[in-house]
Amino acid sequence: MTESADRPPVAADRPPVAPGHPPFTVDHPFVSAVKPLVDAMGAELLGPEQAQPDDVVLAWEGQDVIAVRLPQLSDSLDHILAAMERRHGMPLADLDRKAKQSVVRTLEARGAFSVRHGVETVAGALGVSRFTVYNYLNREHSAKGE
Repeated sequence: MTESADRPPVAADRPPVAPGHPPFTVDHPFVSAVKPLVDAMGAELLGPEQAQPDDVVLAWEGQDVIAVRLPQLSDSLDHILAAMERRHGMPLADLDRKAKQSVVRTLEARGAFSVRHGVETVAGALGVSRFTVYNYLNREHSAKGE
């Protein structure tokens, strides 16, 4: 197997953007379609010519249209917490206990506690102690019989 087959393609491996076609336009239908997903992930949109090896270049009808730079895991957790606050319409610390437990379940399902200092970050956002977050997690695991 060749070296290029062992790694995902990068911008340098791709054909250039067709002349006369801007490499990245926010009004492109494909960009409009993926933007809500990119925003929900806390990712960044770039022109395909700006793509670095870890970025994901997306094509439309055979032409590279946009590159997506994924956030670091720790930034993702902050973004998820901010999105949850927007969804609840208030700071997470102002939620009642039942709602906080639901937030912890959602965050666990999304992998928030696999991130270094995830429990501390979530506890701070919820306005509770780490011990309380662990209690919420243990309660959930007990309810599932784990």
